[in-house]
Amino acid sequence: MNQEAAEAFPLAWPEGRKRSDFRERSRFDSKRTITNGRARDELVEELARLGAESVTISTNVPLRRDGSFYASAREPDDPGVAVYFMYKDRWKCFSCDKYTRLRDNVWAIRKTIECIRGIERWGTGDMVEAAVAGFDALPAPGESSDPYSMLGVKPGDGMEVIYQAWREKIAEAHPDRGGSPEDAARINAAYQQIKELRAP
Repeated sequence: MNQEAAEAFPLAWPEGRKRSDFRERSRFDSKRTITNGRARDELVEELARLGAESVTISTNVPLRRDGSFYASAREPDDPGVAVYFMYKDRWKCFSCDKYTRLRDNVWAIRKTIECIRGIERWGTGDMVEAAVAGFDALPAPGESSDPYSMLGVKPGDGMEVIYQAWREKIAEAHPDRGGSPEDAARINAAYQQIKELRAP
């Protein structure tokens, strides 16, 4: 079943999250045929069951016109995956680059969401919220290093939306409107970072 989700290329790793020092082969059941597409579809289904909205999957695998992975795409040098979504009015991000293959990293996030859903079934609602609390997709306190948050846009938004948000923010940052050169520099840096992340 092909569920709705935006996909972003190249990988937009969440700011402040540590990358794996080395990668390993996964220990997932080798009898199951897990492809990139199947891992993606099942992850999106688990997120839908959790109640996630506005799902964006970011990887280093080029996408087809319909936004899904090319079945024949070679394994990327960086197989990490970051999944951004809205949960109870807060942006969350689950990321994984522990394994050598993209599909295994996507599958690991899928299994994590499945476990969280188990808490929902067998525990209480506040336990689920506590379980996902550490995955807020926000910059560290005192920092505004997440370019999407800085511009008030989502990772799945198109460049026209992001450009319009940048224009509005840069106008607000003008000193005549109460802004400062420092504010303008941060807004411009965020816009440039997003453009670089999305460059072909």
